This record gives sequence, C-alpha cells and structure tokens, in this order.
Amino acid sequence: MKLYHGTNTDFQTIELSKCRPNKDFGKGFYLTDIRSQAQAMAVRRCEFEGKGNPIVQVYEFDETFLKSQEMSVKVFEQVCEEWALFILQNRKAGKKPVHQYDIVVGPVADDGVVYQLNLYMQRLITMDTLVKELSYKKINRQYYFGTEHAIQQLKRI
Repeated sequence: MKLYHGTNTDFQTIELSKCRPNKDFGKGFYLTDIRSQAQAMAVRRCEFEGKGNPIVQVYEFDETFLKSQEMSVKVFEQVCEEWALFILQNRKAGKKPVHQYDIVVGPVADDGVVYQLNLYMQRLITMDTLVKELSYKKINRQYYFGTEHAIQQLKRI
C-alpha cells in the first residue's frame, strides 16, 4: 500500500528523535493512506512554521505487517471510547511513552476533536457525549510508526 507524509521540509531519513511528543498516538512518524490529507497537513505545517514549501512524501508499506506477529499493532476501526482515552493518555503523557505498539492505525483527532476532548477533560461532558459528538466529525485516517523496527518497513518511493 502507499502511505503519504505531509511536511514542509524534505528529508531522506526518518529520525524518531525529531518527532514531536504528545500527538494522538504518541511520539512517532505519522502517515496517511489519503493523499489529500497529507497535502493539507503539508500546507498547515508551512503555515504553522512560517517556512518551507508543502511536500508530500510517498512511502510503500506492506500491509501484511499489520496482521503479522512481527509487529505489535493497534488498529482503531472507528471513533470509540477506547480510541478517545488512548488519545487523551498520549496527549497528556509528556515525554514518556504510554504504549509499546510499533504501529497504531486509526482516526485523526482534528481541531474539532481536540475541542471535544478538552470539554471531557474539564468534566463538562460525559464519555458517552464525547463519543457521540466525535462520531459526527469528519474523521481521516492516520498511521503511526513509533519504533525503528516499524520505520524499517517503510520504503520511500
């Protein structure tokens, strides 16, 4: 399968140490199987940092690794309570990892999702309400690669 990474800086080597912490699935390298989503991320990255040009890197990934015993993989098929709690843990974790998965696949928590998560953390809405509200959001898909073993399975094309 093809996976896409949106960025404002082209690079040849993926360095996990340069990845930002406190993301949806933790500190790792993020991709999507939706090219337009990667393009939008590249544009946002340029606007956020105020430099560079939108770049979409393309990688080949053998999706059989998602079901093999060689990788520790977590897949969230849809928005659910487990997914919301997983994101909350990762976003509040600081620099320490909260899981040992090589790869995590699931919906993206966009700005609307983050707003709903904040309401839940402030105890202004219940978990049931959170999941219900998130179910109506336009959700995209992301692939988190969080270990060197996982990164080695990506081939830039």
